[in-house]
Amino acid sequence: MGALILLAVGFVFGLVFVQASKTGSVKPVIVLAAVGLVLGLLLASIRVVPAGHVGIVDFFGLVSNRPLNPGINLVNPLAKVVTMSVRTVENKEVMNVPSKEGLTISLDISVLMKLDPAKAVEIYKTVGPRYEDIILVPQFRAAARGVTVAYEAKALYTSEREVLAQKIHDALAGMVSDRGVIVERVLLRAIALPPTVAQAIESKLRAEQEAERMKFVVQREEQEAERKRVEAKGIRDAQAIIDQSLTQRYLQYLWTMTLNQNPNVIYVATEANLPVFRTTEEPEKKSMPSAAE
Repeated sequence: MGALILLAVGFVFGLVFVQASKTGSVKPVIVLAAVGLVLGLLLASIRVVPAGHVGIVDFFGLVSNRPLNPGINLVNPLAKVVTMSVRTVENKEVMNVPSKEGLTISLDISVLMKLDPAKAVEIYKTVGPRYEDIILVPQFRAAARGVTVAYEAKALYTSEREVLAQKIHDALAGMVSDRGVIVERVLLRAIALPPTVAQAIESKLRAEQEAERMKFVVQREEQEAERKRVEAKGIRDAQAIIDQSLTQRYLQYLWTMTLNQNPNVIYVATEANLPVFRTTEEPEKKSMPSAAE
C-alpha cells in the first residue's frame, strides 16, 4: 500500500523534474496537478470503519490477514474494504419441528449471536459476508429439530421449556463455534400446536394439577385428624387427673366460693351443715301516694 503511494508520488515529481530540466522552469499548472494528485491519493487511502464492525481489506482478491479496527485506517487506495458487524444480532425463525409423539409443532424461536472478530477474515474468505444465511440458519433449524424430537409436546408448556431452549443453545453452539459464530442465547417465543392436540394437552395438565391438589387436601386432612386425636388424648388425660382429685367436700368448697362472689347471695349455716342461700335483692318499692292525694 505505502509502496504504491510512494511510486505514484515519485512518478509525478519525476515528470515535474523532467519538465523543469527541459524548459528551465516549472509551470504552476504542473505543480498544482502534482499536489492535487498527492492529496487525492492520501484521501483515497483513508477508510473509516464504523463502531461495532471490523474491516476486511480485499485488494483484487488478495485479502489481508489483519482485520481493520473501528476508526480511521490507511489502506491501499485501490483496495476494497468490506465491513462486517461484530455486534449482537437477533435471528428470528418460525419453523415446524417434530415432537416425541410424532406431532408437528410450529415454533417461533430466535437466537442471539455475533461474529467473532478474530475469525472475521477467515469467514470472509471461506463463506462471505452473508455467513448467517449459510452457516447459522441451516444449523439452527437442524439443532432445534434434533432437540425437540426427544421431548413430548407438553414439555413446551411446562418448566422443561427452559431446559429445551438451553439444549438447543448447546447443540447450535457446538455446530457453529468453530466457524467463528458466537451463540449467546436461544429464546422460545411462541409455540403453536394443532387445536385438538393443544386442548388434549391442556386437559391432561389440568387433570394432573387437580390430582396434585387432591394429594395436598388428603395430606392436610390427615394432619388435621392427627391433631384432633392428640387434642382428644390431652382432654382425656386432663379429665382423668381432675376426676382423681375431686371430692364431695372440695365440690362444696368450690360451690361456696363461687356463690360468695355474688353480692346478692348470703350463706346461712344449718343444723345439717348444709348451706341455704337466699337473695338479698330488695323488693321494688311501691310508689307512695303523693301529698296532694
